[in-house]
Amino acid sequence: MRDDTHVMAGECTTMYDSAGGQSKRTREQRGEVLVVVKPDNTVLVHDAEGYQPVAWLTRPDSVTIEEGTVVARDGDELLRVVTHDEHGSARYPVSAAGVPVGDCPDCEGTLVRTSGAIRCPGCDERYGLPSDATVTGGRCRDCRLPTIRTERGQAFELCLDRECDSLDDRVTDAFDREWDCPDCDGDLRIVRKGGLFAGCEHHPDCDTAFAIPTGVVVDTCPCGLPLFETASGRRCLDATCEAIRERDGQRVDAPMD
Repeated sequence: MRDDTHVMAGECTTMYDSAGGQSKRTREQRGEVLVVVKPDNTVLVHDAEGYQPVAWLTRPDSVTIEEGTVVARDGDELLRVVTHDEHGSARYPVSAAGVPVGDCPDCEGTLVRTSGAIRCPGCDERYGLPSDATVTGGRCRDCRLPTIRTERGQAFELCLDRECDSLDDRVTDAFDREWDCPDCDGDLRIVRKGGLFAGCEHHPDCDTAFAIPTGVVVDTCPCGLPLFETASGRRCLDATCEAIRERDGQRVDAPMD
């Protein structure tokens, strides 16, 4: 997200009211403060002490800023800041901040990793990331974007841009029709339905389908399906399978990724 934040400094009275639950809470403070209204409507009122704001509302339903007064409402909560002597008021651009991972191909900005994605604060370009992705430090040979590593049956190193290098295509190339359906004579095909699944080719006559976990195939489960090594331990492609638990008294408690 790249947008403007409103900053106001001055001698202000800050009033907070909440009528939630069984009691009504009110608080009034006055002093030289800095008021910050972020793009998501979060309002922070800071004084000279420490990092904790003296008053705030996080992502309230509405915020109005008019003639030195800020009013934020969120259900039964009301935060009102009235300026008596304004020292300054302005809007400034603001963006997500994160760990630098490379140069942006569309501007002179730097790509940063934050909140499950890689973004450019300069032009707001955004690349979504698989949940387990790590940035490798390498560069794509075609577009020179950073490469990432992710595990879906195998460890794949691929371009950050899904249009340049598709994880779906790589998993399909590796595992499409590699496994037999346990409920009929069909093959399991790799399909995308929100996540990546191995589903029976005879769908809808056979509705067998398994979400492909985050991990690598290391063995075959006694049931015949692949066995995955995940961050939580070994598990069958079928997250409900008991066969591997029973083999040699082995216990597998890994949840489905």
